[in-house]
Amino acid sequence: MATELETLALNQASGGVPNSALPLVLYHHVSHEENLAEAFEHLFARNGWPPRWRYPVFTYTHFHSNTHEALGVFAGSAKIQFGGEAGPVVDISRGDAVLIPAGVGHKQIEASEDFMCVGAYPDGFSPDKYLDQPGQLAEVKENIAKVPRPGKDPVTGSREGINTLW
Repeated sequence: MATELETLALNQASGGVPNSALPLVLYHHVSHEENLAEAFEHLFARNGWPPRWRYPVFTYTHFHSNTHEALGVFAGSAKIQFGGEAGPVVDISRGDAVLIPAGVGHKQIEASEDFMCVGAYPDGFSPDKYLDQPGQLAEVKENIAKVPRPGKDPVTGSREGINTLW
């Protein structure tokens, strides 16, 4: 089964969530390997996105102003809201990945009991964490403007993904 790419344009601020001019990228059906957590960790690392954690997505709106984030779903399924409190809710499940541009809000709305992700960031970057607070928009927009485009897409490497969409 081939990976299907889908994008979401979340380019307008929502409350205290700045969002991004860069589209969020959804990768459906990346892999169905038995040990999917390790498969995502190896894939991300090979493409310059060292894995940093295994955990579900926080159940409150948050975003990172200093780095992009990749998620690889290795168990279960969830509904994730992107872009702030009025943003779209997307279904993701085992084998899917998501590339969240710096500044794009995200939170888990509901999930299966076994829902888990691998999280990764471009090599050399550690995420900050901001909540939906309108008073911080000017500060975080300055941070986001300094975030470089990664050298490779976390899923597709040197082809497709951010190489054609960003």
